[in-house]
Amino acid sequence: MGQAGTNGPGGRRWRVIATAGMALLAGNGAAAAQGNEAVYGVWSNAKGTLHVQTAACGEKLCGSVVWATDKAKTDSLKGGVTHLVGTQLLQEYRRTGTNSWAGRVFVPDMGRTFSSRIQRLPSGELKISGCLVGGLICKSQTWHRVP
Repeated sequence: MGQAGTNGPGGRRWRVIATAGMALLAGNGAAAAQGNEAVYGVWSNAKGTLHVQTAACGEKLCGSVVWATDKAKTDSLKGGVTHLVGTQLLQEYRRTGTNSWAGRVFVPDMGRTFSSRIQRLPSGELKISGCLVGGLICKSQTWHRVP
């Protein structure tokens, strides 16, 4: 058996396979980015006390507070957050399926980060869930897009 060098027939075959594989991976990355665009923007939490802007953070999704009521700012002090606006609440979300992402959510008034899921609902709203104990105890909120 001969060695498949980069210049022989086997080498060309590997280059074609590698090129096709890289094109597929690039296509999947572009598709994931397009899917994430559905959740990019400014969102209001359920109580209307926070506005969070979601955007790409490298290849992942994240979201930071861009506006907060005085009450939300005061509540965040309980968790040790002195500057709520600018705080990243949604951290390192990766796409897990159609209209769903998994990552971590920081809860300012508790000063803690929890495992989390985001689901884009058919209505266009976002359902944000934060979970304790390996997902056994979860709370969720529905967020609305800010016009």
